[in-house]
Amino acid sequence: MHIDNIMMTFKSLFVLFGALMACFALNAQDCTLAIGGRDADVIIQVFQMNNEQIAKMQGWSTELEKEMETAQVQIDQLLESQPQETPEQLAQLAIKYKALQARMVEISKSYDKKLLAIFNERQYRRYVGLCREVFLKPLEVAPD
Repeated sequence: MHIDNIMMTFKSLFVLFGALMACFALNAQDCTLAIGGRDADVIIQVFQMNNEQIAKMQGWSTELEKEMETAQVQIDQLLESQPQETPEQLAQLAIKYKALQARMVEISKSYDKKLLAIFNERQYRRYVGLCREVFLKPLEVAPD
């Protein structure tokens, strides 16, 4: 795959993820990597990650998946157990649901920050540059 195509795919992923975040009204300006997503190979190629970084990212991706599954179970339980008959009950459900969704976003961002923390200066500058190109705010992490 040509590096320009990879870069365009990665930029598209940033825009798509940003739009998705806006749909959920959850801090849409943050520039996330979504390491638990399907495009780990794109992240690896765009940032030219070394084997140690790749291994760490894969481990974190597995941990992230487990945490997200747990959060999804909590959402499923909320939807099953929360009464939904009156407007007040629906409002309570919405508040609880949004809190759980926000938690999922924070979990995902925490793993992105772990990855960003092991980026070298060049990789981190590339990340910041890509974020700015798509008008998203880079996550603030001091790279190694």
